Amino acid sequence: MPPCERHRDLRRLARHVRSNSSVSRRSGLTRSPTKETVDPNLDVNLPYRTLSANANLAEYVAEVPQGSIPGPRKPDGKGEYQLVTFTPGDKENPKNWSHRYKWYCTMVVAITCFVLAFASSVITSDIIGMTKEFGVSEEVGLVSITVFVVGFGVGPMVFAPLSEIYGRRVIYASTLFVAVIFVIPCAVAKNIGTLIACRLIDGIAFSAPMTLVGGTLADLWRNEERGVPMAAFSAAPFLGPAIGPLVGGFLSDAAGWRWLYWIQLIMASVVWIAITFTVPETYAPTILARRAKKLRKETNDDTHVTEQDLDLRPMSERLRIFLIRPFQLLFGELIVMLISLYMSVLYGLLYMFFVAYPIIFEEGKGYSSGITGLMFIPIALGVVMSAACAPLVNRHYMTMVHKYNGHPPAEVRLIPMMISCWLIPIGLFIFAWTSYPRLTWVGPCLAGWPVGFGFLFLYNSANNYIVDSYQHQAASALAAKTFIRSFWGAGVVLFTTQMYHRLGYQWASSLLAFLGLACCGIPFLFWTYGAAIRKKSKYAYGGDDDDVVAGGPNDVEKNKARVDGPGMPVHADPEDLRRAQSYVSNP
Repeated sequence: MPPCERHRDLRRLARHVRSNSSVSRRSGLTRSPTKETVDPNLDVNLPYRTLSANANLAEYVAEVPQGSIPGPRKPDGKGEYQLVTFTPGDKENPKNWSHRYKWYCTMVVAITCFVLAFASSVITSDIIGMTKEFGVSEEVGLVSITVFVVGFGVGPMVFAPLSEIYGRRVIYASTLFVAVIFVIPCAVAKNIGTLIACRLIDGIAFSAPMTLVGGTLADLWRNEERGVPMAAFSAAPFLGPAIGPLVGGFLSDAAGWRWLYWIQLIMASVVWIAITFTVPETYAPTILARRAKKLRKETNDDTHVTEQDLDLRPMSERLRIFLIRPFQLLFGELIVMLISLYMSVLYGLLYMFFVAYPIIFEEGKGYSSGITGLMFIPIALGVVMSAACAPLVNRHYMTMVHKYNGHPPAEVRLIPMMISCWLIPIGLFIFAWTSYPRLTWVGPCLAGWPVGFGFLFLYNSANNYIVDSYQHQAASALAAKTFIRSFWGAGVVLFTTQMYHRLGYQWASSLLAFLGLACCGIPFLFWTYGAAIRKKSKYAYGGDDDDVVAGGPNDVEKNKARVDGPGMPVHADPEDLRRAQSYVSNP
């Protein structure tokens, strides 16, 4: 069949599938016409699309000896499509790769994530040197940080759906290449305008790998294997910003501010080479789509397709869904709004530290940029220790999964959050009232440990709570959180210097501590009222009517676990849940 005729055939099939409540399948593959059930363990490898209740999601996780499973009937009624699958032990299935090679791929993408986060903060070590050379104010110099962080918030809105249409590898390779190229103009810039414009492009380009890492780990590891790799990755986005000022301080003292960009170029080039030439495609739908294309060519049989082939919506429609829905959730859902507010405060605090530390230690104590960078070590240690505790948190959660027969309350995710939220204001109060110039450096330096430890716990708990609360809509909820968080983090660095100079070291830091303290009430609010809020929500996941949870009819946790109110409509997007679960540890 000519390609144009096959294309029209698939379009007719797509319309046929969307217009019917069910499509007949062979035994074991039938979907309910009225209720779409979503198994979180199944939906870890699905393509980006609005799948109907008829879509055969098993294609992407099944390993079938014959290499295909029955698909929907062709629109002409003559035969049916065959959905291409992996075969048992298939070497092209990333989950079947050797343990050693999967760990290699994991470390490459995790180090890539570290490098990108490192690039966001390393230049804070010598903003003054750059502003003096260009003859601009410090506030203008700080815009180079602001636009980079803005790019981190904007890029994922586009790159996430693109990666699930064209695959991970092409997005990794192309965006990292662009980022590497545009670091060079930053290093040789003759004016502040060039530097700021190129930093914005770098921020957008660097955001893509940061967005895809969680999905790559979901591609590589089975659910029961994923705990340690995800913990190893989750520390990288926070270690990078903590290590950046440490390295940048000594480097700028020795070689000047331009070398803060040359070091980014060197590190980004290394990870670009590694990820482009040594890490193959990991996204199952892309791998199977290529296999189906090859089979059609070799057999001259157009029935070999994938579910992804059946989705022929224009790109504009897919992007529209992904761009608009986050804002509907941000402004219409109390849980998303308050969690986003909390995470924005924390993210802003992280970037405020990059400006506050030079004020406290360089202005106040007369330290060099290199010595000031050493003060970030406790933050890094806190992040590492928090990541080391992740398996313990996961073990506790698994006990709750068993207790509630696989359906624990969403509010269980708040337990680590309710414990660790106090660490942020404690660390900030210590930082505030030990920051007098006449006092030793030990107090404000060690105050970074509880802050670093609390950051990772809070972020992962918040992301998990959003995923469990919204399920199908969770990726859009996380996108809303990332967007508003990035803009807040980008903005706060512009007024941090003035705030510290006008309020004084102690009260400026105390103000941040009081903000953190006020936010501590958010997890407790949702622990008490979260189930009621979700029950009245238009978008919150309503649960499965057949779910069985522990306890009797008076079990309080049962009321939290099941929301039998309006909840999520049946035609929700399974790919949103899959994407959210992939990004759950992505800050």
